[in-house]
Amino acid sequence: MWAATALAGSLGLLGFGIAKAAKTPGGETIAIIGATVFDATGAAPHPANVVIRDGRIVEVGPTVKAPRGAKVIDAKGEALLPGFFDLHTHWTPSGVPATTPQIATAYVSAGVTTVSDFNAAPESYAPRRQWLSTLVAPHVNFAARMSTPGGHGADWADTATTKWVNTPEAARAAVKALIPYKPDLIKAFTDGWRYGVAPDNTSMDEWTLTALVDEAHKNNLKVFTHTVTVDRGEVAGRSKVDVITHSLQDRRLTPEAVATIKAGGTADTPTLAVYEPVKPGQPARDPDENPNVKQSFKKFDNALHNAKMLHDAGVTIALGTDAGMPGTPHGVSTLHEMELLVRAGLTPTEALMAGTALSAKVINQLDDRGTIEVGKRADLVLIKGEPWKTIGDVRKTDRVFIDGKLVFGPGAAPMTANQATAMPSVPAKAQIDDFERADGRSSLDTLRTDDPDGGLDRTVEISQLISRGDQGHALSINARMSMKAKPYAGVIIPLTRGSIQPVDARAFQGVRFEVRGDGDYALGVTTSGGRWSAPFTAGAAWKTVEIPFSALKAAGERGAKGDWTGSDLTEIEFMGGRKGGEKLWMEVDNVAFY
Repeated sequence: MWAATALAGSLGLLGFGIAKAAKTPGGETIAIIGATVFDATGAAPHPANVVIRDGRIVEVGPTVKAPRGAKVIDAKGEALLPGFFDLHTHWTPSGVPATTPQIATAYVSAGVTTVSDFNAAPESYAPRRQWLSTLVAPHVNFAARMSTPGGHGADWADTATTKWVNTPEAARAAVKALIPYKPDLIKAFTDGWRYGVAPDNTSMDEWTLTALVDEAHKNNLKVFTHTVTVDRGEVAGRSKVDVITHSLQDRRLTPEAVATIKAGGTADTPTLAVYEPVKPGQPARDPDENPNVKQSFKKFDNALHNAKMLHDAGVTIALGTDAGMPGTPHGVSTLHEMELLVRAGLTPTEALMAGTALSAKVINQLDDRGTIEVGKRADLVLIKGEPWKTIGDVRKTDRVFIDGKLVFGPGAAPMTANQATAMPSVPAKAQIDDFERADGRSSLDTLRTDDPDGGLDRTVEISQLISRGDQGHALSINARMSMKAKPYAGVIIPLTRGSIQPVDARAFQGVRFEVRGDGDYALGVTTSGGRWSAPFTAGAAWKTVEIPFSALKAAGERGAKGDWTGSDLTEIEFMGGRKGGEKLWMEVDNVAFY
């Protein structure tokens, strides 16, 4: 177990980071009596009573008494720990679970009280934060994403979701453009190695990464980098990246590489859970069954070895999982990551520190949470076991507190709001976009985004406003198709900010718009249940098209499941496909429900 004095030094706060979250009153006084407290300060687990008031810890000690009128929780025989952190998650519609309220429930029920989401577009931060405030949910930090053109993370997302940068000037400009959205941190996809499936021709150069980090730090933002190779880990260290957010796994670290990473003040979240070749519940596999499987076992062995080597050298190991990716479910993967850190060679105490105080440290939230001390936010988990002896006991969650409120376990109120799968719909407005705003936003004050096909070879698309004479302005879409079987291009018009809150369009019959173009196209309508579409054609002359909702059909791989209701629309899209290498153009105006 680490000495308290040494640990206090290792937890010293940096001069920049995520701003402390606003205090949220817990609404009552709670006294947790008789627990063995693992306070994550470096002290040995010890018997103590903890009093919570207004969402904060106000007293801790073996002789502390329950105040008059306090709600008393008898915790004899249980362990009380700070709530756990997961600094690398993706709240995706393809993860397990797949929708925001259920993902929140998965974390809360596992005792995970702070997470970072690497999947959300900046436009969605405000509505997501509002939605989360209505749920029983962990604190969620949103990461703004940056990559290189064609790089990892830029191969599927639009440029509003993932900023594309490949020069120091572009990196600084991108950071500044993100500030109005109030991101909590930056994630840089800097490693073009792509796990060996493509040449290393899209890595972010060191000058660009260094400028990105410098500009982020000037704006009090930490930088996490997607990095999976030893060479790129050294680049992260020289660029003074705050956290490498994956395992370094292509080969074993050298002492020189470790020294470079440590000198940069760079920490690591190894995300072992996502790389484990045989995950919990899966059948055993023979590492020699084929070359790909053999390689995955070899990389994982490197990941385990390198995590321990970094730890032993004094590099901070924090906790992230990449949850939301295949085979890495939300909530339970956070607990399993601590088990894997022990498998890598850390002690159970060191794994618990990674999942609490050290994770709080690397995102500069340690002054607010991550330890059990007077004044700290009362994010706590009661466990029926002794996880500092047997790390698997982290799975024995009894009760969870967030902001001093009992949110899970005996005595907690039902998570009624978490039973929904989407935000409540708001009434749809008739006018969607007349393209008269010059700032790239629709008549609904939503940000239009280009939607070309994904992959390393993407369709090149440009959408912009053009003059339509006496008719004001229209949207022009021009594209050169990528060389693939079914290339396409499109422009999405969100119906609410960030496409998060659905609209109820049952007062209308369909979508009307004016259009001209050079052939066949489709109108896409996205709902909470998936994508619908209907074809239309356009020629050189302007014409008005009306597409009734009854003409919409479930569309492709993202096609909707179930029947059309009209009550949960999130986006309208104009799209078209051509043969590889061909060009497409279309002009659209005056889009509305009718």
